[in-house]
Amino acid sequence: MTDRNPMKDQVAIVGLGSTGFSREGGASSLSMALAAATEAITDAGLTAADIDGIVATNEPGASGPEAIAAGLGITEATHHTKPTPVAVFSLLDAARAVFTGAADHVLVVTPVVMGPWNSRRAAADPWRRGARSGILPVPEDATMAAAYAAWASRYIHEFGATKDPFARVAINSRTNAAANPLAAVDTPLSFGAYEAARMIREPLNIYDMDLPVDGADAFVLTSAERARSLPHTPVLIHAATSGIVGKNDEDQLDGLHRTGQHVVVDQLRRTSDIWIDDIDLFYPYEGFTIITLTWFENCGFCPPGEAERFLREHWNDDAQRIEIHGRIPVNTHGGSLSEGATRGTGHLREAVHQLRGTAGARQVDGARAALVTPGGFFFNPQGAVLRTAT
Repeated sequence: MTDRNPMKDQVAIVGLGSTGFSREGGASSLSMALAAATEAITDAGLTAADIDGIVATNEPGASGPEAIAAGLGITEATHHTKPTPVAVFSLLDAARAVFTGAADHVLVVTPVVMGPWNSRRAAADPWRRGARSGILPVPEDATMAAAYAAWASRYIHEFGATKDPFARVAINSRTNAAANPLAAVDTPLSFGAYEAARMIREPLNIYDMDLPVDGADAFVLTSAERARSLPHTPVLIHAATSGIVGKNDEDQLDGLHRTGQHVVVDQLRRTSDIWIDDIDLFYPYEGFTIITLTWFENCGFCPPGEAERFLREHWNDDAQRIEIHGRIPVNTHGGSLSEGATRGTGHLREAVHQLRGTAGARQVDGARAALVTPGGFFFNPQGAVLRTAT
């Protein structure tokens, strides 16, 4: 523990909104953002007039805070920013605004839109093909799928791993998505289907990569004190951080022994009273399945290279999902692989639903603390410890 976390438990997430996620496409980024934002504000027991801060992700095709304010009829805001995508960047920005008094009620809006580089459906749409052109360098460089495929190969080589733990991560997500009405895909996935899947970048197949979708999530944050008078059980931000190391391009680190994930874990452990022995829920990112394996290892559930053993030992064969020590489920909403590639907002939203007891059929009894770790190895690792206010 350290005193470097004066914001601990002082800011609460009080409103949630989501459009759900789809592979069908058709809606604009702004329309989805406004729909999710309206739902989140209503869920918080507030009106648009109460919102004086807007955080909207700075992503191609996304809608900035100015468009959100105009669409919602917000006439004034004292805090407005455009963080880069991945959920905890926006969470930290909004929380700091509340904590410092820059705004009282901050709306976080995070639309995602399929692009022509990651969706054949989007590539066939002339508008999307034109609007999103130039995102992926040509020829393709060593980032994203190409980079994580290389690191997956490195992991397999260094630790003598098989693809079994990769499969368990993918199957776990698909199993949990079946109970989530917001998920883009909810059909069962078997080990046989995983093994027979189309290879995209050796050794990663189509089930090892997150699912491009259209949709939006939104959150409302306020102070823990103000949250007590609002409708839902407040979910407190106990600790949150991001982290990088040195030269953090996806193809330039010299190994997996020290990445941004380690920085995130070190900082969370220094600033949080809660760690893996105390949590009831775990939400590791799975933009690529290899990322999830290293989050398990770097958070301390098992030593480096032992995720294969750990996941096998903590696999519920009847339920076809991961249950750590028989009680801690993982990515109860279906994660990036099945709910959709939300940049971690789905992980964050689901943790809040669980902690305030509004997760419906997915509800984990007695859930009081969650560890959420979005992001990959390099430029965007981040994490948050959330807990109930009661």
